[in-house]
Amino acid sequence: MQLKELTIDGKKYAGFEGEIAPGTNLVFIKGAKGFFMCGYLNIETAERFGNIAAIVSGIKSIDDMLNSNIAKVSSKALEAGITAGMTVKEALKLI
Repeated sequence: MQLKELTIDGKKYAGFEGEIAPGTNLVFIKGAKGFFMCGYLNIETAERFGNIAAIVSGIKSIDDMLNSNIAKVSSKALEAGITAGMTVKEALKLI
């Protein structure tokens, strides 16, 4: 498991990636206002806590996540301008 500091367009983000069971990876990127998570985690919980959050599925690494399209978003993410179909790299500017 690895914690990584990411710098994208001059902004810093915290990333996490790691195998939590054979063949199962957990991937997460956190910004100042919200976060992006792999499909292993739950958008309903993020919704219940009022988080700006989005899910990306079918990924195994932070690099995969950055270049993938968002599958689901919380209502707070929608309010922030993040929509399903955006790439994470594009949406990072909004958190």
